[in-house]
Amino acid sequence: MTDGHSATTQRSVVVQGFTNSVLDPKEPMLGPLENGGTIIANTAPGCWGPMITPRLRGGHEVTQPVFVAGAEPGDAVAIRIRDITVTSLATASGHDSSPAGFCLGDPYVAARCPVCDEIWPETHVEGIGQDAVRCDRCGNAVKPFEIVHGYTVVFDHAHGVGLTMPRSAADKIAHEAKHYAALPDHSVQHSILTFAPADMAGVPVRLRPFLGQLGTTPSMALPDSHNAGDFGAFLVGAPHPYAVTAEQLAAHKTDGHMDIDAVRAGAILVAPVKVKGAGVYMGDMHAAQGDGEIAGHTMDVAGSVTLQVEVVKNYRIDGPVLFPLLEDLPPLARPLSPAEKAAAQKLASQWGVSAIEELAPISVIGTAANMNAAIDNGLQRAADLLGLTVPEIRNRATVNGAIEIGRAPGVIQVTFLAPLSRLDAAGLGDYAREQYGL
Repeated sequence: MTDGHSATTQRSVVVQGFTNSVLDPKEPMLGPLENGGTIIANTAPGCWGPMITPRLRGGHEVTQPVFVAGAEPGDAVAIRIRDITVTSLATASGHDSSPAGFCLGDPYVAARCPVCDEIWPETHVEGIGQDAVRCDRCGNAVKPFEIVHGYTVVFDHAHGVGLTMPRSAADKIAHEAKHYAALPDHSVQHSILTFAPADMAGVPVRLRPFLGQLGTTPSMALPDSHNAGDFGAFLVGAPHPYAVTAEQLAAHKTDGHMDIDAVRAGAILVAPVKVKGAGVYMGDMHAAQGDGEIAGHTMDVAGSVTLQVEVVKNYRIDGPVLFPLLEDLPPLARPLSPAEKAAAQKLASQWGVSAIEELAPISVIGTAANMNAAIDNGLQRAADLLGLTVPEIRNRATVNGAIEIGRAPGVIQVTFLAPLSRLDAAGLGDYAREQYGL
């Protein structure tokens, strides 16, 4: 572990440890990783496992952050996602509710045993089902969340599909939950497979893994799941020790919790740096998810991840930018083909247009308490990044892009073809050239 001042930089860092679900800039980081180095990690499932593990203080169990040499507040780090591989054999998920009495204000952050009146109680598992997590002190079932409608799903990784299970199979898997979940050795969460939900059997699903959490450490302690404008809004004025003001949230979050399905192998994520060394972390791997994650949760899995990280100096905005795979871009945001460029050039010649803009795709992330505010946030960030007005960004995203939904209630992407000269001025043009062969 390091504070980044004295240790020799490493070309690669292997991450085996996890946080207590709080991203705290005062906690030690791994590294330091040299600029351009590689991070390898075995990540733990997010959401449901941590949600039923009261000792954890956020909705995910993310990796211990890594210090990147040369990264300073006001910079960014460009994260090339080299590999994402699911290691879980099965998982469970579903739509949730929060029973009364089992939390102090926020069930993700401050789970409570109502008998002992203790927040963050130590618990253990007895049997299977939704009452299986029990308080060590009093033996009472502690369930800050319950599954209203859910499923257990097994995977065929070789063919990229999964299948939801009937009750008998879900119960069998629940009795060997840690094995099927493939929880990393240092993970402390209870596996959600223990709950054995089976309300939707026989449904085949495609696998398309990505990271729901990827980014940098915020500049004040925040629960990992709340490192974004939508979930973070629940911290404002909260009754638990992680309460913040709206101004603190805006100043310190880094929007690492995106749940954007394009944050997958082959993509490049540019994340803002708000603490010395950046503190790159990851987690909440999903086997697949549709836009919006409208059930609130999807198929959370353990997996292995390889990242390559380099510093981008003097970053203009306070949130992430994504360069998705070509196939993940909306149709209007894809680079023009040679034939399309030739046709546009012909129109330019006919109408006396002196030059055609050189364009490149970019996806600017916006987050806020609700979808409309998140769109406004993304538009303003795009304008600030490129030195354009918000009305111009609106036009460009309309004719050459789209507003995409990452997560309800408030994570979006403003994805569009931007002037390459403006991307160059922002220090990001070469990432677009690399990603799209421009």
